[in-house]
Amino acid sequence: MGGGTFLVEDHDPRIDAFILSLTGRPRPRVCYLGTAGGDHERGMHAFYRAMSRHDCRPTELTFFERVIEDLEAFVNDQDVFWVAGGSTANLLAVWRLHGLDSLLRTAYERGAVLCGVSAGMNCWFEGSTTDSFGPTLRSLPDGLGFLAGSACPHYDTHPGRRPLFRRLVDSGALPAGWAADDFAALHFRDGELVEAVAWRDEARGYRVEPGTEIPLPTRIL
Repeated sequence: MGGGTFLVEDHDPRIDAFILSLTGRPRPRVCYLGTAGGDHERGMHAFYRAMSRHDCRPTELTFFERVIEDLEAFVNDQDVFWVAGGSTANLLAVWRLHGLDSLLRTAYERGAVLCGVSAGMNCWFEGSTTDSFGPTLRSLPDGLGFLAGSACPHYDTHPGRRPLFRRLVDSGALPAGWAADDFAALHFRDGELVEAVAWRDEARGYRVEPGTEIPLPTRIL
């Protein structure tokens, strides 16, 4: 998701309903990961408010006070992992330190739904654009690589994101990849794009390759 999820005031529940539907399960277990924002309470409270509108079982996994002893058993029990925004670099460092990166790959391979916004979009790809290192946007080529290529969220709203991503892909500093406007999301299955979806009419997803940017057919939820 490029942006505009339950962390904004005018949250639209359609995107959450779509994510939950991908599990194919009644009352799926949904785990919130606020690592990129230091597990701040505002995001966690917004998550629980949003999930209360759906038939699901929400929970959270925190690392800035870790209370889960058996991480593997906990991860194996979840159907959806919902990753909030913040610092992509810090998220990756913390997950790798605790071994969550490997556990999430296993969860992905067994069919769990992995999703997120901003840093929670970036992390699944090989590389991305990020403000993790200060106000100036930079390339981050060290993502988890669950999905091939690079990623850029906030494509239509954050000044500098679009031109930087285009330059990085054009120069080969990042591999060809995918971008999403705020209020748009890209759905992948088994490493392949299924579709772009949006919950505002003007929002779009994009394929970005050297020298070209291709708007994707985007279905309004």
